Amino acid sequence: MNINKIALFGAGATGTIIGALLAQKGHDIVLVSADDEHVAALNKNGAHITGGMDVVIPVKATTPEQLAGDFDLVIYSVKNTHDDVALPQVLEHIHENSVVLTTQNGVPEEKVASVVGKTRTLGGSIVGWAASLPAPARPNLAGISDAMLYRIGELDGAVTPRLKSVKAVLEAAGRVELSTDLAGMRWTKLLINVSMSGLSAALGCTFGEILDDDKAISTALCLKLETLRVAKKLGIAISEANGQPVNDFLDSMKKDPELGKAQLRRFFEPQRAGKPSMLQDLERGRPTEVEGINGYLSKKAQEAGIATPVNDAVLAVIRDIQNSASTLSMDNLNRIKLTPFAKLI
Repeated sequence: MNINKIALFGAGATGTIIGALLAQKGHDIVLVSADDEHVAALNKNGAHITGGMDVVIPVKATTPEQLAGDFDLVIYSVKNTHDDVALPQVLEHIHENSVVLTTQNGVPEEKVASVVGKTRTLGGSIVGWAASLPAPARPNLAGISDAMLYRIGELDGAVTPRLKSVKAVLEAAGRVELSTDLAGMRWTKLLINVSMSGLSAALGCTFGEILDDDKAISTALCLKLETLRVAKKLGIAISEANGQPVNDFLDSMKKDPELGKAQLRRFFEPQRAGKPSMLQDLERGRPTEVEGINGYLSKKAQEAGIATPVNDAVLAVIRDIQNSASTLSMDNLNRIKLTPFAKLI
């Protein structure tokens, strides 16, 4: 597959970094954002990436309404709360052989494919790094550039020529691994999003503050164990937890939960300052993606007949914050009753 023209829809924090790094390597890419101020700043000053790197990269940016032409590859990084608007816009700018790679949180492939078509849909997951957008055109990379990893795959698990072509493109923005198990890949990322991103949003804190608080880190481990139980019941194989094979993680938790805490701290230490997009949205009074993350786990847990009381409590807190019935505070930990680890392993 020849990939000549690329559009990145959803050029927020992570999307801007990905798009800028591809542009830096000479790819013909346009960054698409609904934020007029962000688009204007990108076109005028370029993308100034700070944090894990410090570089200014000239880019092309536009709003969806001003976008013209068709694209061979669309990297779809739009928050799932905007799918109903954004996916029809993508459809207007792809041709018969285009590929749409979704890098969204949660498990979005079914919805994306329902609009752009299964034969044009690839799944992708961002691993090992996060980003924020404190000002227009100034994304901040939480983590180190060497840790930037992507896992991508076909819906049926095949390793196709077009998948390899997309890999070659995306390698301009970090390491890329090909997955033959898209469901397992998605749930491996869901494990991280449910436990750390969901909890960070519920408590209004950074990843580092979770690592430094004993109840908070215990809550994160409970969330991981609940997610693993649901996945096992559904027959989904999650490959790793906290950067180690799942069986090693479970063995560590059986021997001594402190080993699990230590491993979680090591894995997230490079992202201590990170704030997930859900928390950034709550801070700005915007709707979050929680229904596609913690809400998705609760839904699947009910289908599997598995209780997930810790995740349900985190979900309830985030919903209350969205509805102005609660505030962002570490005190929200008091609303979460932990399940003994032994009952979850």
